[in-house]
Amino acid sequence: MGLLKGKVAIITGAGGGLGEAYAKLFAKEGAAVVVNDLGSTLDGSGTSAAAENVVSEIIATGGRAVANGDDVSTPAGGENILRTAIDAFGQIDILVCNAGILRDRTFANISEEDWDVVVKVHLKGTYCCTLPVWRWLRSNARPGVIIMTSSTSGLFGNFGQANYGAAKAGIYGFIRVLSMEGRKYGIRVMGVAPNAITRMWADVPGFQDGDPDPILSPENVAPGVLFMASELAADHSGKVLAVSGEEIAEIKMLTSAGFHPKGNYTAEEVAAHASSVFFPADLKRLPMKT
Repeated sequence: MGLLKGKVAIITGAGGGLGEAYAKLFAKEGAAVVVNDLGSTLDGSGTSAAAENVVSEIIATGGRAVANGDDVSTPAGGENILRTAIDAFGQIDILVCNAGILRDRTFANISEEDWDVVVKVHLKGTYCCTLPVWRWLRSNARPGVIIMTSSTSGLFGNFGQANYGAAKAGIYGFIRVLSMEGRKYGIRVMGVAPNAITRMWADVPGFQDGDPDPILSPENVAPGVLFMASELAADHSGKVLAVSGEEIAEIKMLTSAGFHPKGNYTAEEVAAHASSVFFPADLKRLPMKT
C-alpha cells in the first residue's frame, strides 16, 4: 500500500524539475495528482504543454492525474487550481507550493518589475494557492498537509538574489504562522528548502562545466517531500527541512544566550557582552545530541 493511497495532491510548478519529480513519486505512492504548470521559461514568460506531458506519463504508468495551467500568483488562479482537484477527484488533502521563477540581479540592478514579479510568484503565489485549500479543509473539517517551498537563499542569504531571498524568507514566516493556526483543524504546514540541479541552475557559473552530479537530481529531493506529505511526519508541523540527495536536516531560527541587563543599559554594555549576544562566528550548525 502506498504512503499516499486515497489522497489527492496539488503540486504547482510540476511541469518539470522538482515539481515533476514530486508528482510522479506521489502518484506512484497512490495519490491522485493535480499537475499545475504555466510558464515554459525560467523568468515565467511563455506557456507550454509541460503539465500535460507529465500527466500523460503518470497515467501511462497506472497513476491518476490531471493537468492545470492556471497562474498561481492570482487569487482566481488559486481558486481554479483547487476547483480542478475537486472536479476531478472530489477532495484535496495535500498542497505542495513549488512554482517559482528567477530574475537574479545584484540589488542595485534589480528593477521594480523584477522585484515585484519574483515576490508575486513565490510569496503571493504561495498565498493564492494556500488560501482556497485552507478554507476548503476547514469548511469540510478535513485534516490536510500544506508544504511550502523556502530556500537557503532566503534563510541564509545568497549573493545576487535579494528579490528571491526576500520572498523565500517571507515564506518561512508564513509557514510558522499557519502551523500555529492550523493545529486545531488538523492542518500541518511544513517547508522544504530543496537542493537540486534544475533549469534554475542554467545561468549559475560552472553549471555547464561537465555533467551535473546525479546525487543532486530532483528525484533525490522527492522522497523527503513525500515524507513530509505522509503520515510518517504526522508529529511535525511548522518545520523546514533542507532536502537533497546529500542531506536531510531541519533549518530553524534560534536565539543566542543573550545579554540580560534587567533595565537600563548602554550601547557599550551590549558591546561588552557581544560573546553572549552573538553566536560564535565559526558555528556552522548545532552540536548533535547523543
